[in-house]
Amino acid sequence: MNTVIVSPKYQVVIPKRIRDSLQLRPGQKMTVIEYNGRIEMIPDRDISELRGFLKGINIGFIREGDRL
Repeated sequence: MNTVIVSPKYQVVIPKRIRDSLQLRPGQKMTVIEYNGRIEMIPDRDISELRGFLKGINIGFIREGDRL
């Protein structure tokens, strides 16, 4: 578990291990949300990075009649 300190300007430093794991870059935008009493930061990704992320998804199920 990593611990960070909130600066007087409400800034935090993301630990290097996490930055490397998520391939974060300086200046990269992130979506920040509050969820169930915690803060979640979601990196915005370029649309080209998302190519193929649904590969292998199961599409062989029967949909309900009111769904397309």
